[in-house]
Amino acid sequence: MRVVVAVLAALVVLALLVAVHRYVWRRLVGDTTRRGSPWRRAGTIAAYALPLLSAGALVAGPAGAPFPVQRALAWPGYLWLAALLYLTLALLAGEAVRPLLRRWLARRAAPVRESAPVREPAPVPVAASAPEAGPAPEAGPAAPPLPAPSRRLFVARAVGGAAAVAGFGTVGYGAYGVLRGPRVKRVTVPLARLPRSAHGFRIAVVSDIHLGPILGRSHTQRIVDAVNRTQPDLIAVVGDLVDGSVADLGPAAEPLAGLRARHGAFFVTGNHEYYSGAAQWVDHVRELGLHPLENARVETGGFDLAGVNDIAGESEGQGPDFARALGDRDPARAVVLMAHQPVVIDEAVEHGVDLQLSGHTHGGQLWPGNYVAELSNPTVAGLERYGDTQLYVTRGAGAWGPPVRVGAPSDITVVELASRQA
Repeated sequence: MRVVVAVLAALVVLALLVAVHRYVWRRLVGDTTRRGSPWRRAGTIAAYALPLLSAGALVAGPAGAPFPVQRALAWPGYLWLAALLYLTLALLAGEAVRPLLRRWLARRAAPVRESAPVREPAPVPVAASAPEAGPAPEAGPAAPPLPAPSRRLFVARAVGGAAAVAGFGTVGYGAYGVLRGPRVKRVTVPLARLPRSAHGFRIAVVSDIHLGPILGRSHTQRIVDAVNRTQPDLIAVVGDLVDGSVADLGPAAEPLAGLRARHGAFFVTGNHEYYSGAAQWVDHVRELGLHPLENARVETGGFDLAGVNDIAGESEGQGPDFARALGDRDPARAVVLMAHQPVVIDEAVEHGVDLQLSGHTHGGQLWPGNYVAELSNPTVAGLERYGDTQLYVTRGAGAWGPPVRVGAPSDITVVELASRQA
């Protein structure tokens, strides 16, 4: 039954993608170019080639394609997915503009036709003494006037051009935001049980770096440099570090060895680690100097720091174990929990967690994806309270799939803990 449902879902998605590509081709190519023109041929070729590149980018990694092949497909394939989204949204918005523009052009042309006077041909005066003129030279064939674009074609080109500028411009700006690196945010979080000695303790929260065929070593280095400039007391890497194997992405992760904090750097798994081989990555980040917290807890800086595995690990018998991570601890001490997905907040509340640090949502990454993310996450971004537990969700420092963010800029967050006794 599950196979049947999966096949039906895949067919629905495929049919939707075909329909969307057909719509975009019609509005950007079919309605704006003449049959047989080189522009029409080029647009039609792109309409077939770009979806194939996107499909290749999506399946290359799971299919085990060589890493250079994954990289070659990833850039055009993933960028086209983002472009398709915003071209479609811009064209749909243009549907409302299209009839208004046609009506405006019709009204503008109507007075010209009505007010144009009809002029009689002027009589040609005949001179009495004029000598007879010889036969007039024969004129050559008159050149036909250049055909002007029809009103419908003009409207199609105007709306299509505006949609193309808006769609590709949005993707370009969103890609620039990812490739320049995340910005640093600062949040102060008061904890009732935090001792006065830990007042002002700063945790640099980093999540969803997503090293892969697009974001590589230079991206990691930008993040490390940004974190170190904040001079944190502790660094929390909250999952989804990679999209690939250690063999392919080990060199890209090497700059993480340069992370510096007085109380060290800690790591918990995200769902993408389990797609990429969680065990090998846990071992590798340990070699780089990070401390994995696999359903474990340490005492540091006047409070307990705990970490649980991501729920994706349940399929391998390595899911989150709150009893193991938080059991037998001193209830008088404050506890900060690292957990990749915000959805485990209910269990964090049950176990008396003061603050949960999470990522996973990307803040929606591509607007209006934030509305979709709200359907499956209690908090998409920012700080919220659930009973006596506070939850902070970072938008993440990288991007999954298209290296583009719109309406959800990437960030590294410095969480400053505040004691109410201070």
